[in-house]
Amino acid sequence: MSRFFRHLRSTSFPLALVLTTALSATGCSRPTTLQEVRDVGVLHVITRVAPSIYYEGRDAPTGYDYELARRFAEELGVELRVRVAEDNTEILSVLSRNYAHIGLAGLAEQPDFESRYRAVPIGVQAQSVVVYNRDFPRPSSLADLGGETLHLLADSNHEHLIADDPEGALIHRHIHPGLDAAGLLARVESGEIAYAAVSSNELDLNHVYFPMVKEGFALGEPRDLVWLFPIAQDETLANAAIEFLERAQGNGSMAQLAERFYGHLDRLNYVGARTFMHHVENRLPKYQSLFQDYARDIDLDWRLLAAIGYQESHWRPNAVSPTGVRGLMMLTRTTASYIGINNRLDPEESIEGGARYFKMVHAKIPERIPEPDRTWFALASYNVGFGHLEDARRLTESAGRNPDRWMDVKEFLPLLAQKEWYTKTRFGYARGHEPVVYVQNIRRYYDVLTRITEPDQPKPDADQEVVWLDRQPGETAAQAESPEMPGPDLRAALPPELGMIPPTL
Repeated sequence: MSRFFRHLRSTSFPLALVLTTALSATGCSRPTTLQEVRDVGVLHVITRVAPSIYYEGRDAPTGYDYELARRFAEELGVELRVRVAEDNTEILSVLSRNYAHIGLAGLAEQPDFESRYRAVPIGVQAQSVVVYNRDFPRPSSLADLGGETLHLLADSNHEHLIADDPEGALIHRHIHPGLDAAGLLARVESGEIAYAAVSSNELDLNHVYFPMVKEGFALGEPRDLVWLFPIAQDETLANAAIEFLERAQGNGSMAQLAERFYGHLDRLNYVGARTFMHHVENRLPKYQSLFQDYARDIDLDWRLLAAIGYQESHWRPNAVSPTGVRGLMMLTRTTASYIGINNRLDPEESIEGGARYFKMVHAKIPERIPEPDRTWFALASYNVGFGHLEDARRLTESAGRNPDRWMDVKEFLPLLAQKEWYTKTRFGYARGHEPVVYVQNIRRYYDVLTRITEPDQPKPDADQEVVWLDRQPGETAAQAESPEMPGPDLRAALPPELGMIPPTL
């Protein structure tokens, strides 16, 4: 489990923050900041592009902080307007001049913030960590970096931690204005720089794409990440945000967002990442057109179908398991016969069969379950069987949790391997850990494929619809199309110029 999730569960909003009204209620008083926002009907936010904060998805902006801010604006009944800054330096400058209502910078509170901003914790903790290229000596403390250069982002969480440490005086610090965490990690990956400091949540989101980057040591303890409000504002808007975030934590919506963006980040280690990228370059090109053709037939993102194939067989058409499942999509004899596949070892028939079978499985998942959870349930059903999935959903519901939410059900699937639980179910024993890992792995492979391929999906027929994970509700596949782009550049290593990493949607 990523450290984001672990910290989220142990983080609580400080109850000592007292909600007060700064201005008197006299008729001649200037409107409060909260009232001004409501009167004008716009909430202005300044942020930067980062997978942990904000980025432009295929059809709409997304990101953990952005999704929270969007819901906050909806609760206030106002429009959310986002201005994207180059880096944290610009965000802090805009806030200091009171040119935005909220800053989403992915920062923890710093010593000099008290006189400049109001900081509101958002229920997430991060730690400053030093990373290094695995071809260089591993540092275990700042003392090991004496005489070395440590590379940092501008106005990051790390600079004052280093400055306050006596051993930090011996370190040369190089600040990179305008660079983001992915860009910094890419330079460590290539060996251009040896050592850098990044936030743990941004490392978690990016680490799989940079297998040459290793974590050395942490700078200090985990700290709350915050939204920043200009000190020139009164407290009313910040107080409204505190109340909103407390409700989001209490009703589980914050945890669901965390699972959506961070719940699958521990599924691809160094060896797995290197192997996957090698197979993307050397195996995927043989089958990519087949994945595209048969995914188009069922209105499925071909990269998801390819991710399923990789999880099943590592794209090996002759794969055979000890239990008798065969082929690139590892179909059982019964399944192949049922869906009309004669030769499971033929890659085209196997991919066609896998696509048909996934369409059938997906159709059995209740339509009331929204995406992407409906797809996660379909993947779990593809792996463990619909009956066992339903058993887990019933256990989830009996425990007072939400059976239509993947983040809840995945906690109960492993119970199907325990006698005290599976004896109470209709379909009995199942290796319930496997579908959880299965779904998480596919989500990670899908993430990487989404990043390194162009979104050049073929147009499906109008009456076909299974799932596009990044399509807006009610939107057709044709509407979700992006303009045609050049073919994908499938390389064994991810180059720095690839830019943003989109978390799973």
